[in-house]
Amino acid sequence: MSAALDAALDQFEGLYPETIELSLGRIKDLLETLGRPQDKLPPTIHVAGTNGKGSTCAYLRAMAEQAGLKVHVYTSPHLVRFNERTRLAGELVTDEALIEWLDRVYAALDGRPITRFEATTATALLAFSEVPADLLILEVGLGGRFDATNVIERPALSVITPVDFDHKQFLGSDLAAIAGEKAGIIKPGLPSVSAIQARVCGDVIRARAEELEAPLTVLRMEDIEKVPEHVALPGTHQRYNAALAGLAMRTLKQPTIPESAIWEGAQSAVWPARMQKLAPGPVTEMAGGAELWLDGGHNPHAATAIAELLREMGGRTVMVTAMIASKDHGGFFHAYRGVIDAVHTMPNAPGHAGADPAELADTARAFLPIATAHDSLVAAMRAAAAEKPDRILIGGSLYLAGEVLEQNEQLPT
Repeated sequence: MSAALDAALDQFEGLYPETIELSLGRIKDLLETLGRPQDKLPPTIHVAGTNGKGSTCAYLRAMAEQAGLKVHVYTSPHLVRFNERTRLAGELVTDEALIEWLDRVYAALDGRPITRFEATTATALLAFSEVPADLLILEVGLGGRFDATNVIERPALSVITPVDFDHKQFLGSDLAAIAGEKAGIIKPGLPSVSAIQARVCGDVIRARAEELEAPLTVLRMEDIEKVPEHVALPGTHQRYNAALAGLAMRTLKQPTIPESAIWEGAQSAVWPARMQKLAPGPVTEMAGGAELWLDGGHNPHAATAIAELLREMGGRTVMVTAMIASKDHGGFFHAYRGVIDAVHTMPNAPGHAGADPAELADTARAFLPIATAHDSLVAAMRAAAAEKPDRILIGGSLYLAGEVLEQNEQLPT
C-alpha cells in the first residue's frame, strides 16, 4: 500500500482503545452523519457464516458478472493490499479514491469512538452508495447480528454459509449461540438461503426465520447436483459453495440471473489463497520442484475439507504453517491426520498475535508424525523441500497467505 493510504487508515487507530465490543450503535451514528448511505445501495446480498463466505462471495460475483451486471463486493480480511476489501463495479478501489472516502469518514466522526473495522465498513458503504452498480455482495466480518455490515435494513437476500466454531473470544463456544449470531442477518419478511448445516445450527437458523416470517430456502443435494462436476475452485467443499451461490442466485428476485450465467460463473470464479496452486515466483522456487499450494483455512472445518482434497490428489504432502494463537490448533492438525507427512511451523505475519512456532509444533506432534519449528518462511520452505514431497501446502492463516502472495509477487487483482 502507498504511504498515503497507510496514513489515511492510521487516522482511525486509537479512536476506540478498549477491547472490541460488538455493537451497531457506533456505526449507525456515523452513518447518520454521512447521510445514511446504507439506504442508497444497489440490491444487496448479505453473506454470513463460518466457512466458505469468501468463496461463496466469489461465486456470486462471477455469476452476476457472467449475467452482464456491474457488481460491488465487500470482503475481509485482505491478503496483501487493503484495497482488496472494496471492489467497485468490478474493479478494486484505487488508493486515491479510497483515501478521499476515508478522509470524509474521519471528518464526519469528529473524534467519536469507533473501531477501525466499523470506520472502514462505513467508508465502503459510502463508496458503494456513490458509484453506480447493479448488485452489492456484502460479506460479514465477524458474527452477524452485531457485525458492522448488519446495518442494511432490507437486503435483497441473506445467505448463511456453513456454521462452525469461530472467534470464540467474541462469539463463545456454544454452537447454537454462534448460529444465532450468524442468523442475525435474516430480516423480517425477506428471503434467505442457508447451506446444509449441523442439526443444532440448522434448527436455530430455521427458528429465527420462522420468528421473522422470512422465507428460508435450505440447500439440498439436488441443488448440488445442478453444479458442474468441475468448478473453478478445487475441492468438493467448493462445489458445495458454488451450489449455495447458485441457489442464492435462483432465489434472488431482482436482478434476475439466468441459469447460463450461474453455470458459467461456477466455472470462472477466482478467489486467491483457497487451495491456490502458486505460479512461478520467488517462493515457488523454494519448493525444489514440488507443487506449491496455498490455502488460508484456519479452523478444523476448513482443514477437514482440504484434507479430503489432498486424499483425492494422492502422493506425499508436507505442510508449512503459521497460525493465530487463539485458533484451535489441535483440531486443525487432527483433521490432517494420515494426510500430511510432516509439518514445518514458522512465525505468523507480524502484528497478528501469531502462535509460537515451537508450541505449534508440539501440538502438531500429537497428531502428525513429524513437526519441526523454524524461525522464517525461508527456513521452513527449505526444510519442507528437502523431504522431496509431491507437494508443499502452505496453510493455517490468511495473514500467512497474504505474506506468501506478496513475496511470490502474485498480488490479488
